[in-house]
Amino acid sequence: MSSLLVAAIDFGTTYSGWVFSFKHEFERDPTKISAKNWTGGQLVSQKGPTCVLINPDGKTLDSFGYEAESKYGELALDKHHKQWFFFKRFKMSLFGRIGIERNIMIEDASGKKLKAKTVFALSIKYLKDDLMEMSKKRIADDGIRNSDIHWVLTVPAIWNDAAKQFMREAAEEAGISKEGLTIALEPETASLFCRHLPVEKSLGRDKVSLAKFQAGKKYLVLDAGGGTIDITIHEVLRNVNLKELHKASGGARGGTKVDEAFEAFLSEIIGPRGITKFREDHMEDYIDMFRDFEIKKRDIAPSKNAKITMRIPITLVDIANVKSGRPMKECIAKSRYREKLVLTGDKIRMDADVMKGFFEIPLRSILDHVEKLLAEPRVTSCSAIVMVGGFSESPMLQEHIQEHFPDMKIIIPEEAGLAVLKGAVIFGHNPTTIAERVCKFTYGVESTHLTTANCTHPKLNTALDDNGDMRCFDNFIIHVKVGQSVKLGEEQAEHISNPVYDTQTSIDFGIYASSKPNPVFVTDPDCSKIGSICIPIPDTSLGRLRKFGTTFLFGGTEIEVKVVDKATHKVTKKSVDFLG
Repeated sequence: MSSLLVAAIDFGTTYSGWVFSFKHEFERDPTKISAKNWTGGQLVSQKGPTCVLINPDGKTLDSFGYEAESKYGELALDKHHKQWFFFKRFKMSLFGRIGIERNIMIEDASGKKLKAKTVFALSIKYLKDDLMEMSKKRIADDGIRNSDIHWVLTVPAIWNDAAKQFMREAAEEAGISKEGLTIALEPETASLFCRHLPVEKSLGRDKVSLAKFQAGKKYLVLDAGGGTIDITIHEVLRNVNLKELHKASGGARGGTKVDEAFEAFLSEIIGPRGITKFREDHMEDYIDMFRDFEIKKRDIAPSKNAKITMRIPITLVDIANVKSGRPMKECIAKSRYREKLVLTGDKIRMDADVMKGFFEIPLRSILDHVEKLLAEPRVTSCSAIVMVGGFSESPMLQEHIQEHFPDMKIIIPEEAGLAVLKGAVIFGHNPTTIAERVCKFTYGVESTHLTTANCTHPKLNTALDDNGDMRCFDNFIIHVKVGQSVKLGEEQAEHISNPVYDTQTSIDFGIYASSKPNPVFVTDPDCSKIGSICIPIPDTSLGRLRKFGTTFLFGGTEIEVKVVDKATHKVTKKSVDFLG
């Protein structure tokens, strides 16, 4: 790649950030990567909270990160916040959706709606502009131009194709060109970063370097973020590249589940209406309380038994009195936490077991999922677990993983929360490192053909076309199967298509996915239409004799289609449209 600089943006559920490295720096030391420190109150973090404050016009950005949190809190204090748009942790709005529309709307903190594309694009533009400002300080002459930068945008590997396309289009709306952007998968980039780290840059029980792993070694990458856990399993190849062994998996089991458990705990004590009132009327205090909780959350460990002291805003104490009809101390005394919780002034002291209990659901879910994966036949010889992502910095998660998998090497990079970002820069400089991936679905296209005497298709799938010919419709033409390994740049078998009518000016394919290896019809219960592709036919003189060869390429982070016009021999690359 000839770009002067590679810049990566990690747009996370709870925290976002950016890093960059110049080409000459990468060639000397791939781990020499520039990042920004974010500050908010007592918190200093490697990334900033994914919070965006949009002006009342619904079109322009006011602030992002800690600044957006603080300003919205101040606006709420003065009762001026209702006309502003404040979005927090909105990335999860794209998770798990089968179909995503370009104009999908999302709700802000007070229930007002804006186009999701606007919110994502404004956020990415802020991160892009912020990075460019810092990179310019490193250039002595006229600064750096957009054309000098190759951008990498990270997304969870468990996301579907529509969500990836949505992020790409949001980035383009933010001013990043299509040609200058690569979509990278989060656990993959983290794996690349850890492959470059020496032993002394590892934490945890085992002082092991992935860089020392020889060909054939297998390891699991656990990317535990705020919203999701994202897991992939890699095998080292002879050329030091990596091969994915199992399709990416995971789910909504990240660190935000701990926050949700803390809020549920408060709700149990003072009642859900009290918490809702507190959040709506005292947003500044609500934000400050959760910043304090974040500090405590990062520090607690299974081996720590000292009481935890947290500041509780006096406004919450007052609301508890009003909403429950009794003082907060009395609410605590009547709760199941009465022996483990004490309120003194504006501080609450809780037994360590209470704080540890907030981790119970996500920890159990993560441990069960990893255990199940490691029992899969193709990964049974996996020898290590690499822990990355912000939630992987939690001693609670680290110690539980180490205890639950005593026979595995546990590798935790010093900057687990930045591993995805820093690896994304390495991926941008050398995108061919992940040489082989595993398909998450069976992919194919909808097709039709003339009915023959040998056809076994049911009558429901046959009908006369406009030419008076009997045809079989809704056929699932398989291009690649679920679980199949596909190499980077590898072309699947070519399929020939031709127009059904002489005057047809385009061939439109529906792209389908199935969790089953051998679907027959696109109408099968486990099939979903996930996208489409259009092949234009500007010259209809050959009518139904015109032929096109289509070949899918699945080995990259995004699906591409090669189209060959058999009449002109012209070859074009097309992207599948996954957005409705």
